[in-house]
Amino acid sequence: MAPAEHGECFVLCSGSEVDLDLGNYERYLSVCLTGDNNITTGKIYLDVISKERRGAYLGRTVQIVPHVVDAIKDWIKRVGKICVDGSGEEPDVCIIELGGTVGDIESMPFIEALTQLRHEVGSTNFVSIMVSYVPTVHGEQKTKPTQHAVKSIRSHGLIPDIIACRCEQPLADSTVRKIALHCQVDVEQIVVVRDMPTIYQVPLLLREQKLVPLLLSKLGLNTLSVPQPLAVKGTELWESWKTVATAQYDSTIDIALVGKYVSTPDAYMSTNKSLEHASMRVGRKLNLHYIDAEDLEPAVQASEPAKFDKAWEVLKAASGIIVPGGFGKRGILGMMHASKWARENKIPYLGVCLGFQVAVMQFARDHCSMPNADSEEFGALSDDAVIIHMPELDRQNMGGTMRLGLHKTIFQEGSEWAKIRTLYGGGDAVEERHRHRYEVNPAYVERLHEAGMQFIGKDESGQRMEILELKDHPYFVGTQFHAEYQSRVLDPSKPYLGLVAASAGCLDKFLKPE
Repeated sequence: MAPAEHGECFVLCSGSEVDLDLGNYERYLSVCLTGDNNITTGKIYLDVISKERRGAYLGRTVQIVPHVVDAIKDWIKRVGKICVDGSGEEPDVCIIELGGTVGDIESMPFIEALTQLRHEVGSTNFVSIMVSYVPTVHGEQKTKPTQHAVKSIRSHGLIPDIIACRCEQPLADSTVRKIALHCQVDVEQIVVVRDMPTIYQVPLLLREQKLVPLLLSKLGLNTLSVPQPLAVKGTELWESWKTVATAQYDSTIDIALVGKYVSTPDAYMSTNKSLEHASMRVGRKLNLHYIDAEDLEPAVQASEPAKFDKAWEVLKAASGIIVPGGFGKRGILGMMHASKWARENKIPYLGVCLGFQVAVMQFARDHCSMPNADSEEFGALSDDAVIIHMPELDRQNMGGTMRLGLHKTIFQEGSEWAKIRTLYGGGDAVEERHRHRYEVNPAYVERLHEAGMQFIGKDESGQRMEILELKDHPYFVGTQFHAEYQSRVLDPSKPYLGLVAASAGCLDKFLKPE
């Protein structure tokens, strides 16, 4: 998926590369999903074709109905029973998001599958929530798009039990009654999901709109006996969420994100959210400034000096700098300049994946007598390649051939001083998710170490560099892994928390044991 077109490619613990929506579910529900939680048309057709090749259909003609539709239903039934919250218990409820828009041709087999599933499990075990936008045109709230959407989905057999109306402002009572009348639902079945100051307040809004009792009633969940420890845990979670979601911040924190895909902020969705989580924990309002890495380069200074000056003005005004992941040579020099500025001017810096690698390259150029230090990804010659292609990976096929998923990082002996290790709790190892095919060249590690770059975290073999940190710096950290993938609203990613806290001048508070 091209980041500029589809947004970020999210990575699960299993190593599956999936749509960024699964990252949203993991962050807000504090669950750990698998690749099977992401159902795509390609996966379903591959499953059906594989079964046909194995003779599972006994030579019968394979068709969309029933074979593809049955495969979708079977997939949902199987995955819906998998525990994702760490409790070890089979879930009581499975949430299914049917993406796209009513009438999209690629969604039709899935709509048919859910229609049949509703019939098979019974209406008391199935609730359909339809999300529809209610626009306001010249001050008038228009209900026709929702009416037509409901009519269309009903014609395909899927009957909405709840209609969630997205809107900028609260809907008038007359608008709600009109939607209920023409969509043949009760007024109580209309949930008005208006814009909120932050997305973290949406659960509070849904509770206000009485979505919880509506779901309890329709699915018969109010008859379940909830164990006391689980009930207490849920109550504490809700109170913590309300505290975080409604907090008011008097101070702000300015963080500069120097990247390649800044024209599409969704390309950095997990990074953005991790910075938000960390800012809320620190008690500051986040001001995130996107800087196109190319705008920091001399070529832009020569061709568009105003753009160059503006980019550097924003960078120099920031309290902290982050360089996230990416691929390709474009903007690399600008990222290196950003890491150099942060290193030399004692500005808190976090380099993630590519941001980790460019920090190594720039450090090697400045302190290891390697003026041409570079990466094999960008055509570096052997004598200058401080970043190399991981030898065990496929160099020909690009799709799904990276080092992916959850891997362990071991903190090295003598790294007790490291701020990032303290943030992680001072243990011996951490497990974070990866997505990369290049790494620090082991042949130059000792040379970099002698010059002052400390690789405090390595993989289990001791050959792969995972975390770097500079001793004589307020916070200069690089991670080969993507810690943002496991950040949670109430449990911020530790490297990101360190960056934001250092930028706010309160890192010491988070380095002290609780």
